[in-house]
Amino acid sequence: MTDTSARLIALDWGTSTLRAWLLDGEGQILDHRHEPWGILHTPEGDFARAYQAVVGSWREAHPELPALACGMIGSRGGWQEVPYVAAPADANAIATGLVKIDTGIDRLSLVPGVMQHSDAVTGALPNVMRGEETQLIGVMVRYPELSKDSLLVMPGTHSKWARIEDERLVGFTTHMTGELYAVLREHSILGRPARECQEETSETASLNAFDEGVKNALDAGSAGLSGQLFSVRSRVLAGELSPESSLAYLSGLLIGEEVRSATAALGDTSRLRLALIGDDALCRRYARALAHFECPDVEIIHDASISGLMTIARHAGLTAAAR
Repeated sequence: MTDTSARLIALDWGTSTLRAWLLDGEGQILDHRHEPWGILHTPEGDFARAYQAVVGSWREAHPELPALACGMIGSRGGWQEVPYVAAPADANAIATGLVKIDTGIDRLSLVPGVMQHSDAVTGALPNVMRGEETQLIGVMVRYPELSKDSLLVMPGTHSKWARIEDERLVGFTTHMTGELYAVLREHSILGRPARECQEETSETASLNAFDEGVKNALDAGSAGLSGQLFSVRSRVLAGELSPESSLAYLSGLLIGEEVRSATAALGDTSRLRLALIGDDALCRRYARALAHFECPDVEIIHDASISGLMTIARHAGLTAAAR
């Protein structure tokens, strides 16, 4: 029996995964699909075939249903590049920037990313996000208290620190903390002690090493991160750090430096509401690091992509607001 309450086919198509949902008018999930077919892993690079395999049955049951996708599928390496919307940007500006493409079975609307241009006054360099803007919109809808004046942190391979004012994304910074950690762990001398060690560290020892890394990043002063990184190796050689805890210490140094630099650039953050968005385990690490910087009890918000996609769809007139 066909579900007549369906109102939107929504997709979050990123670098590593493809998630799809069949949603009703209130954004509730009627059905869902999850495949490891991010744009770097789509079978044979055939986006149309992957799309049809995931949503084909929904499309047959709902021929007229709108379809909307966010994420890297709209990037230069995706199905079709969608031009960035300039920051500051709100849900309406992003909805206006949608681009429709022919998938072979329907018309799919792709969500644009957001670009922050250079600013000669502040010295800010160009910055971009693609996919995160949809989660930010979703958070603003689900948590109205964060839509007025907040700092939303999205940990990950390329972490984002986004400033929200009056329901708009007004600016953001990107920190390549996750990628730096992976490169240093796998391809540098700093990762060697842990790679060569056959023992596993305890949770307590790991958290203690992480805290030491955060504290050293906080106290780095003029040495900065580059002057602290070698301590991952030197402290092991000096017997101050166990090899099995060295990666936790490295993680603390890198996340600590990210938090230090991001909060320093913002100045007084005491008036801002602060929240973390994303994977629970990683967000808890960031919350632990933020506590060292006098930012305790930071709220953790899980995935808000569905809320964001539904909100963009409504602003674009793809689906009506729930009554």
